[in-house]
Amino acid sequence: MAAMDPRNNDYVAPLNERDEDFEVGEVVEVQENQSVASFKSNDSDLKKKTNDDDTKEKGGWTNALILLGNQGLATLAFFGVGVNLVLFLTRVMGQGNAEAANNVSKWTGTVYMFSLVGAFLSDSYWGRYLTCTIFQVIFVLGVSLLSFTSWFFLIKPKGCGDGNFTCDPPSPLGVGIFYLSVYLVAFGYGGHQPTLATFGADQFGDNDKTSKAAFFSYFYFALNVGSLFSNTILVYFEDKGLWTLGFLVSLGSAIIALVAFLGPTKRYRYVKPCGNPLPRVAQVFVATARKWSVVRPENYRELYEVEGPESAIKGSRKIFHSTKFVFLDRAAVITDDDRNGSRNNAWRLCSVTQVEEAKCVMKMLPIWLCTIIYSVIFTQMASLFVEQGDVMNAYVGKFQIPAASMSVFDICSVLISTGIYRHVIFPYVRPTELMRMGIGLIIGIMAMVAAGLTEIQRLRRIVHDQKESELSILWQIPQYVLVGASEVFMYVGQLEFFNGQSPDGLKNLGSSLCMASMALGNYVSSMMVNIVMAITARGKSHGWIPEDLNEGHMDRFYFLIAVLAAIDFVFYLVFAKWYQPISHDEDSIKGTGVNRKAISDLDQV
Repeated sequence: MAAMDPRNNDYVAPLNERDEDFEVGEVVEVQENQSVASFKSNDSDLKKKTNDDDTKEKGGWTNALILLGNQGLATLAFFGVGVNLVLFLTRVMGQGNAEAANNVSKWTGTVYMFSLVGAFLSDSYWGRYLTCTIFQVIFVLGVSLLSFTSWFFLIKPKGCGDGNFTCDPPSPLGVGIFYLSVYLVAFGYGGHQPTLATFGADQFGDNDKTSKAAFFSYFYFALNVGSLFSNTILVYFEDKGLWTLGFLVSLGSAIIALVAFLGPTKRYRYVKPCGNPLPRVAQVFVATARKWSVVRPENYRELYEVEGPESAIKGSRKIFHSTKFVFLDRAAVITDDDRNGSRNNAWRLCSVTQVEEAKCVMKMLPIWLCTIIYSVIFTQMASLFVEQGDVMNAYVGKFQIPAASMSVFDICSVLISTGIYRHVIFPYVRPTELMRMGIGLIIGIMAMVAAGLTEIQRLRRIVHDQKESELSILWQIPQYVLVGASEVFMYVGQLEFFNGQSPDGLKNLGSSLCMASMALGNYVSSMMVNIVMAITARGKSHGWIPEDLNEGHMDRFYFLIAVLAAIDFVFYLVFAKWYQPISHDEDSIKGTGVNRKAISDLDQV
C-alpha cells in the first residue's frame, strides 16, 4: 500500500502501484473512497474560509496592546515582591547572605517551573484565556496574603527592616504564611506568563509572522517597563522599611491588570486547546519500539499520513517530513499487521505529522539545554549583584541608592536595546533567532567578566572595620547594562524561536521553555553556590561567598560562570548548526478532532 505524499494533499496512488490481486469490489471501494476524500477536501476548504470569516474582526493590535498593558502591570506587581526579596529575607526574616541568595534562587526557579504547569493546562484542556484568568486570580490572592502577613506578623516592631532597625524574630506561623503567600505569587505569575505571550501572538493570523515577531519584542519591552517602577519607586520605599506599603502597591497593580485583561473578553481571538500532547508523543515512541526491527522505506512518501488537507491532530496543521531522528519514522511505517486491521491503533501506527511533533520537541531540547547557563548569568541580578551592591558606597552626593535599584540600569538597557534593534538594526539586518541567542550568550559572558572585575576593585578598597567598601556602587553599571543588552538578544530570541518552532498543539509549551530555562538557571545557580562553598570554605578559609563578603572572593565565582558559559557557547554553536527548522504544510488546515477511524477509512486500501 502506498501512502499519501505530505507535500501534495491531493495525491492518490495509481492502481498500478497497488496490490495486483484487487477484486472488482475493492476497485469500486477505492474509487468511492477517492470521492469521499475529494468531498472532505472541499468541506475542509469551506470550514477554513468560514473560520477566517468568523475571526477576521477579532484580534489585532488593539487587543495585543491591552495584553501588553496587562503584562506591564502584572510585572510591576511581581517585581514589587521579587526584586527586593533577598533583602527582605536578610533584614526581616533574619537569614544569612548565602541562605537568602539560595532561597531567592529557588523561589525564582519555582516561578518559572510553574510556567510548565500553565502551558500544559492551556495546551491540553483550558485554553489560553481561561488559563490566564485562573492564574492571575491566584496571583492576586498571593499578593493580598503577603501584604497582610508582612503587616500583621513580620514587620514587628513597626519601621524595622530598613537595614538599621532589626525586626523581631518571626513566629513559626508568620514564617509559614509568608512562604505560602510568596509561592502563591510564584504559582500565579509563573502559570500565566507563557500563556499570555502565546495568547497575544494568537491575536494575529498564523501567517502574520512580522506582527508576531514585533509582539514578542514589545512583550519583553512591556515586562521591563513594568519592572522599571518596581525597581525605582517601590524598591526605594521598601529599602526604607516601608515593606507593607510596597506590597500594597503591587496588589493594586495586580488587580488593575486582571480587570484590564477581562475587559475585551468578547473581542479576543481564541485558539481552542489541542488535547493532551503527552499521549501523542508517547504513542510515537511506543510505536517506534514495536517496529524497531522494521526496515524504514527509502522514500519517505511511503510513510503513513492522512488524506486531505486536514490534520489528524486537533488544532494542528500538518508538518512535512524532516531528516532528523529518522529512527522515529518507524512509527509511521505501514506493515502487514496495519493493513490487516490494527491500523486504527494509535499506539502502533502514527501519522507523519504526529511523528514530526515528537521530533520537534527532541530537536529543540539541545538548544534549550544550552540556554540554561545563560539563565545562571541572569539570575545573579536578583541575588549576588544585590548583595555586592549592598557592601559598596551607595551614596551619590547625599542621595543613597538602594542596591536593588541598580537593576534600573538593566531595565533601561533593555528598553534602549529593544528600540535600537527594532528600528535601527532590524530594518536592514535580520539575524535568525538562533544567531540572536548566540549573541546574547556572548554579551552575558562579558557581563560576568565585568562583575568579576568590579568585585576585584571593591575588595581593593575595603575600609577596615566597615561593611561598605569605598568603591562607588555606580561601578556596577557596566554589568547591569551588559546583562540588559544580552536579554534583548537571548530572551526575545528564545520567545520567538520556541514559539515559532513548536507545533500548533504545543505553542504554550514552546513559550514556557524560555521560562523553564530561567527556572533551571536559578536551581543550577543555587547548586553552584552550595558546591563552591562546600569546596572553598574549609579550615580557616571563609569561602568565596561568606557572610562577610569582604572576607570572600565573589569575583572568582563570577569568573567561574563566565568560563562555563564560554564552554556552553561552543556546544551551542554545534547544536545551532545541526538544527533543522519545522516546516508546516501551509496548505493544510488545523484538525477538528475527527476520530482516527473515520480518517483511516478514507485512505485505507
